Amino acid sequence: MSAPLLVEFYLKLPQPQIGDDPDLLQAGMRESMNAFRDAVGAKYTEGTLQRLLTSSETSIRRAAALATGLIGTMRSNPHLSGVLRDTDTLVRKFAVESLWEIWFRGGTPDQNGQLQQAIRLPDIAQTLAALDDLVRTAPDFAEAYNQRATLYFRRGEYARSVADCETTLRLNPYHYGAASGMGQSYLRMNRPRAALRAFRQALEINPSIENLRDTIRGLETALDDAAREGGE
Repeated sequence: MSAPLLVEFYLKLPQPQIGDDPDLLQAGMRESMNAFRDAVGAKYTEGTLQRLLTSSETSIRRAAALATGLIGTMRSNPHLSGVLRDTDTLVRKFAVESLWEIWFRGGTPDQNGQLQQAIRLPDIAQTLAALDDLVRTAPDFAEAYNQRATLYFRRGEYARSVADCETTLRLNPYHYGAASGMGQSYLRMNRPRAALRAFRQALEINPSIENLRDTIRGLETALDDAAREGGE
């Protein structure tokens, strides 16, 4: 299957313009993305898309990064993570979005549905109970732990959030979101060195998280200042 056909599918997607009606644009994008997914799925395998992620042609990498999120599985996790260092901003953006797509599809279809239902519940206690049930029945579903970690963070249960972030990273070592979330929890626990390690890990996985660079520099400066004051 020729790569230019993938680019042809990709170029049929609408390109947003200033002044477009947001509601109409969203509806049009949804229909176009469904058509793009169906066209790609009929002509390309996941393995082929993985290979195209490293193409020398930027347009091919963009199309492959976007398409992989629509039809890919957790088998594409390392491949998409590899292009988080791509020189093209849009390739990196599509890779980030596609990673989250496949992470949320990391279980069985039934488990994926349970996760979506859980995070849409209006009550935090109900969501937590649903996630507790899910991790018991799906102990290898990394995103279930990550979503529970986020919930624990919102409840101020930072140690529990860290524990779930650690489990997420054990199951999915490419989950920069869990690493960053763990850093935030450590900050709330007044453990700056542990926070710094977690933030560095997140940035190592995904170098495009620019806001973390300032956070890391701030922590490094604070720790250096504390060390100098302690030595005086």
